[in-house]
Amino acid sequence: MIDFTGRVALVTGAGAGLGRQHALALAARGAKVVVNDMPRAGGPSPAAEVAREIEAAGGTAMGFDASVTDPQAVKQMVDAAVARFGGIDILVNNAGFLRDKSFAKMEADDFKSVLDVHLMGAFHCTKAVWDGMKARNYGRIVMTTSSSGLWGNFGQANYGAAKMALVGLMQTLSIEGAKNNIRVNCLAPTAATAMTEGLIPPAMMEALAPGAVTPGLLFLASEDAPTRAILCAGAGTFASAQIVLTGGVHVGTGPSAAEAVQAQFAAIADRQASQVPEAGVAQSQNEMAKFEQARKL
Repeated sequence: MIDFTGRVALVTGAGAGLGRQHALALAARGAKVVVNDMPRAGGPSPAAEVAREIEAAGGTAMGFDASVTDPQAVKQMVDAAVARFGGIDILVNNAGFLRDKSFAKMEADDFKSVLDVHLMGAFHCTKAVWDGMKARNYGRIVMTTSSSGLWGNFGQANYGAAKMALVGLMQTLSIEGAKNNIRVNCLAPTAATAMTEGLIPPAMMEALAPGAVTPGLLFLASEDAPTRAILCAGAGTFASAQIVLTGGVHVGTGPSAAEAVQAQFAAIADRQASQVPEAGVAQSQNEMAKFEQARKL
């Protein structure tokens, strides 16, 4: 049984959709939850509403209105959570939005605004909790990536770039946080939410309910979580995405090297001898090993 009793979780973008489901599920399993979302102009706070929902069910929560793009507001939120609960053990970087356009029609603001929320928002929130996690030698951080980042999707150059950047952030933070028991992973959800309205056929909406993704989040946020995993989740199916390095082919550096790459590209791309590297240095290690092998021939 995955149990979060005694843990404190911060979930961004938790006023609705996936974030709300994550917050409710963490609270139901004992976590004290900091519910974050943007304030709603002229209406009740979505974050406060979800916090009240958690407390009505017997849990413990606090709502906090803040844009993840504002580092000062993020710091105030984390400081308030630490003052009330003592620290943050789990961070779920879920906040995001879409501004889909084909690349030909995409303006710089369309691109930057999406990166500001998804990538810089995750940076600000992670930065705000990082030192506390290191001091307590415990942390679980989940980035929300996407198939659009991993494999691309028409009209989502901005969203895809931001989501793949989160994978790169996860890869490095998992290495830097390892000695302090900070595990960092990515969740790639497929879910019918307000953000995907109109993109998913009505017949699929029920199967792709946000709650079907949340079991994966609970695992990635748990004490027994892996680190550096990319967990894809949707409609009750879970899969692991991998960034692999093929064995490669040494073709040398002579004047016909470009033609050799062209001629042998199928062998270069062959995944039979591929690996999932532990760190980026694996690429240069593989290249030098192939170089030494070729030199000895």
